[in-house]
Amino acid sequence: MHTQLLGIDWGTSNRRAYLVRRDGKCLARHADDQGMLAVGGDFAGALASLRERMGVAPDVAVVMSGMVGSASGWQEVPYLNTKVPLTGLPAHLASVTGHPGCFIVPGYCTRDGAVDVMRGEETQLLGAVGRGLLDGWVVLPGTHSKWVYLRAGKVDQLVTYMTGELFSMLAAGGTLAALMAGGLDDDSAFAAGLQEARRARALSNALFGVRARVVSKTMAATQARSFVSGLLIGAEFVAAQGHADGAIDIIGSPLLAAHYERAAAHFGMPARAHDPDDVYLAALAYFFESV
Repeated sequence: MHTQLLGIDWGTSNRRAYLVRRDGKCLARHADDQGMLAVGGDFAGALASLRERMGVAPDVAVVMSGMVGSASGWQEVPYLNTKVPLTGLPAHLASVTGHPGCFIVPGYCTRDGAVDVMRGEETQLLGAVGRGLLDGWVVLPGTHSKWVYLRAGKVDQLVTYMTGELFSMLAAGGTLAALMAGGLDDDSAFAAGLQEARRARALSNALFGVRARVVSKTMAATQARSFVSGLLIGAEFVAAQGHADGAIDIIGSPLLAAHYERAAAHFGMPARAHDPDDVYLAALAYFFESV
């Protein structure tokens, strides 16, 4: 019987790890930039280094979620059908070939209507279920923001928006990059972006409008970054109004969660934020009997 477990949320760019005891106590945690892209395919070596850094014994079982289970990760793990409840995830752990005691959590794929997928978020959702969140809309903002409707602890609907990726791309190159480079955190500009998302006929038109506002002296260049942020996040809420109403629960970093709480208030949707570390730790308690 395992008394400790190492849980790793291994994403594309970043990695978070937690050493937990069976009674739920977190003994150690670590976060770094050694995501899938950084390790260059040497996941075994990266895991060994992580164990050493955290002082985790070689016989401690490891449960990993996220892009580590993708086609570009350590070992591809097939997606689950959403008929499998979130509490069923421990029964579907995939063993890493050649590495006893190492397991990967599968993601989910929806195929009814629009096809959509998730990897990593399912583990946070399991933790949310463990904390009593069984029904309703859960928003997980990030590079690819997920809107998930839970019904009796199952993924009933899944909608993904490339919000974070689009923001990064727009800031890194193209027409708006120079304007966004000197941007400040501006609440009024963010709110203006949210409002523009309500009015916009098309997102591409609204994005060009950012440049038009600056060159016409209608908006200061220092406001462009926050305006774009509000516009992109607002576009999620505009789209969500077609399939979501009422309250939402947000699982995200404090900064992102604050942005989404402000957007939710703007669109008249009550929101409650949850710390991603807390829900991940709650999820790990489910895996002790399956490793």
